[in-house]
Amino acid sequence: MNWVTPARPATDRIACMWLIRCFIDRDAVFQCVPEANVLEVAGLLKGNSFDTCGADYSHLPLPGGGHLCTLETLIAAYHLEEDPALVRLAKIVHAAGIACDLHTDPLGVGLLALGVGGLDVEADDHQLLAHGMFIYDALYAWCRRQFDAATGDEAGRR
Repeated sequence: MNWVTPARPATDRIACMWLIRCFIDRDAVFQCVPEANVLEVAGLLKGNSFDTCGADYSHLPLPGGGHLCTLETLIAAYHLEEDPALVRLAKIVHAAGIACDLHTDPLGVGLLALGVGGLDVEADDHQLLAHGMFIYDALYAWCRRQFDAATGDEAGRR
């Protein structure tokens, strides 16, 4: 399946690409295009669009105010909320990806720094994804470790 998103992916968008490839569509092909063309390209490719206004998956308003980040939207859409490590990771991404919520998780600032800094050191969007895959694999493993230590469960793999 083709997944189409705006070019120059950073924090939330890279997290979404990681989630899609690891939990939703292992054979995902990502197309990073100018934001104005995302919906058109997704339609032409019969693919899914994400992380832009009007996309299949994007930020969603919450009933009491605020928004879900796109990662949280995907987790809900694909019923992945039962994985506490993914839920924990989503809280970190939410803090990093929703400017007014940066204070909601202490790890958000560091993840935001990696996402924004990555844009400055890597010009190729697919290389950004390759580097991001390691970062999100490591962050997910850390989240699993936190959950496993709290419950006494053996560490699991996705």
